Order: sequence, then structure tokens, then C-alpha cells
Amino acid sequence: MERRAFLTSLGFGMGASILAPSLVQSSNINGEGSTIQTGDWKGLRKLFPLTHDYIQLSTFLLASHPKPVADAIEKHRRALDENPSDYWHQHFLTIDSEISNSAAQYMGGKGENIALTDSTTMGLSMVYSGLKLHAGDEILQTVHDHYSTDMALVHRANRSGVKIQRIALYDNPANVNVEDVLDRLKSAINRDTRVFAATWVHSSTGVKLPIREMADEIARLNKKRKAAQQILFCVDGVHGFGIENQDVSELGCDFFIAGTHKWMFGPRGTGVIWGNDKAWQQTEAVIPSFSGSYDVWMGLAKPEQVPVGEHMSPGGFHSFEHRWALPEAFKLHLQLGKENVQSRIHQLNQQTKNGLGKMAHVTLYTPQSSAFSSGLVCFDVKGMKPETVVTSMHEKGIIMSSTPYRTSYARFAPSLLNNEQEIELALAEIRAMG
Repeated sequence: MERRAFLTSLGFGMGASILAPSLVQSSNINGEGSTIQTGDWKGLRKLFPLTHDYIQLSTFLLASHPKPVADAIEKHRRALDENPSDYWHQHFLTIDSEISNSAAQYMGGKGENIALTDSTTMGLSMVYSGLKLHAGDEILQTVHDHYSTDMALVHRANRSGVKIQRIALYDNPANVNVEDVLDRLKSAINRDTRVFAATWVHSSTGVKLPIREMADEIARLNKKRKAAQQILFCVDGVHGFGIENQDVSELGCDFFIAGTHKWMFGPRGTGVIWGNDKAWQQTEAVIPSFSGSYDVWMGLAKPEQVPVGEHMSPGGFHSFEHRWALPEAFKLHLQLGKENVQSRIHQLNQQTKNGLGKMAHVTLYTPQSSAFSSGLVCFDVKGMKPETVVTSMHEKGIIMSSTPYRTSYARFAPSLLNNEQEIELALAEIRAMG
């Protein structure tokens, strides 16, 4: 007896026949939304309520909701407010798999291999907490990772006796190169290494790591190891996700973790974990799922009948109107065209780096090459603290950020919501600081 039939027997199957018209109209998560032409950047900007009072060069932090996402959120919110019990029972049996499938259409791989989370931090913590490791096993990470990775690993080590080793993959970020990264990686791996944790695009410097080449090197090392000694490659991909035209299942890593409320323009409080079959098999669930795993507990299904991503998606009650609106963000990016999105963001970032690179009073830390950078540009202005640069620019009507690390830099993040004129105005203000 499947769970749907079980709930129907309890009276939850009447659903649409007793719902108000507004709820029936709201039941399809793939609503019509807003269509936009491929590469229509002006049209895209009009979909956002983002204020025009400032030049926005820090929108990667937390996305403003574009109209199709906002409309979907409101649709689900209204229906939940009108009749939360019926509306939730109509959706929770199937909607997670629909969302995962929409994610797979954008990011690659299979929907069943994608778990839904609330953020990159939650995803990192779930993966590193759930890995089947033993005392004495080692996790290798880099000194370039964000607080969320650092602390997720520290907490895991404190609980289990797992060892943590940290390495620098480069000294001067502006001069990062594949050969040096691979040499440092190989020299740091030892017989106890079971996991390598890295970040695709470093929010500290703007460096984009050569993940494919690093994955190939780990694969070569794994060929010499027994199955129980294989190294898993886990990637925090949030600052490449929504920019780079990449099928994550072909990137070479075993786990790819990202929030979707940054470059993806997804609803705030949403994220994904993609894992290949090998990686998921070496991971335990940390938070009970409310989807198919509940069926197993009820005795209505067998464990092997539950897709692994569904089993790993944390249960409990979430901001459902936000999670259920996530497919609209993937749809919007696909309408724009992944290759066009990548090209546009790289173009604006290249313009930014070229401009800063010509200023004698500016030190540019982000590599000039798009092969080693993505949507973040980090720099110093001589004689000024990064936070002073940020404050001064804000007074000029330009919102930027400084990197929240022990060594901090000023940071621009040119995105799809910017244009060439805005970049030139921002560069002019930095030039005037000389």
C-alpha cells in the first residue's frame, strides 16, 4: 500500500474536489511565469524590483526575487494561507521530486541524485556530517574555504576523531595556475586522506579553481587505491552556480553543494546537493526526510524504493512557498541560455578587471583570465581599508562589499543585473581615489 493510497484512505485524497477555485488554480508548480528572450539583459532587469537608486555590485549576496519567482512564491503562499492542510497534503508527496528534476534540467545529472536544502551552509554540514568516516581518517581542505566549510569540518572532527589538514593551493591569487595547484594537491594527499574539500570560486579572492583537472588527478590516485581507501571530492560550488555553463555531473567531483538564492536568483532559503551514486552510498542521512523515507518508517515502502536525493533532503516544515517556487529560477536561467549567462558575466567582469588593472593605486588579486575567475573581482586601493572603500562607494550610490575573511579585500561582483555603463561609473569612482 503506497503512502498516497494510505492518505487517501484517511480522507486527504479529496483534495481538489473540495478546494476553493484559487487553490485549484495554484496547484501546478510549473505555472506560466514570465518568458524572456535569450540574452535579453534589459528585459531581465525589468523583472526585478531591485532599486535603481544605487548601482548594485553586490547582488550575489542574497538575490532579489525576479517576477516569475516572486509570483510563484505568492501563489503558494496565498494557497497555504487559505487552506494549509489541504494544500500541503496535495503537494508534499510529489513536489520534491518535481523540484529536483527541474534542478537536474539546469545543472545536469539525475533528479533522484539531488537533495534539497535551505542553503550552502546546510548542504555542507549535511554532507560532512553524514560521510562514513572513522577516527584517524583525514579530510584535506584548503585555506581558501569559507567559514561554513571550515566549521562544518571542525564540528565533524570534534565529534568523530577525524583529522583535518589544510593546504594553500596558491600564494598569489592573481598568478594561480593549474600545474602549481595540482602539485600542491598531490603532495598533500597521504594514505589516510579520504575526503578532499574545496571551493569552486573563492569569495576571498575571486579565484576559480580548475576543478576538472583536480578531479582527474584524484581519479588517477584512486585507481591505485582499494575501494575503502578511495578519496571523495566535495565542492562548494555556490559562486560558480548560476554563472558557469557547466553540467555538474561532468565536473568530476563527487558532491556539488550550492545555495540557489545567490547567482541563480532562486527564492531565499533554498539550496541543492548533487552527489553521484558512489558518493551517496558513502553517506548517511543527518536529518530525517519527510518524503519517501517516511513511507519506509510507515511500512509502506522499501528503502531501495526511495530516491537517494529524496532520502537525504531534510524533513520538517520549511518555507514551502519558497522551496516550491525554485523551479521558476531554473526556468528563467534556461530561457536566458546558460552559455549566454556565462559569457555576459565574464564580459562584465573582464571589463572590471581591465579597468582596475590600469590603475597604479589599485592592486588586483583576482586573475585576469576567465579560466581562473568567474563573477567576483577582489582588489585593494592603496592607503585605504576595504571597509572604507565600501563606505565611500556607498556614499557615491554604488553598493559593493569587502571580503569577510581575516585578510580582507574590496570586492565587486558584476552580474546579469548590471551593464557596461554602470561598470564604467564604478571604475571612475575607484580611479578618483588615486
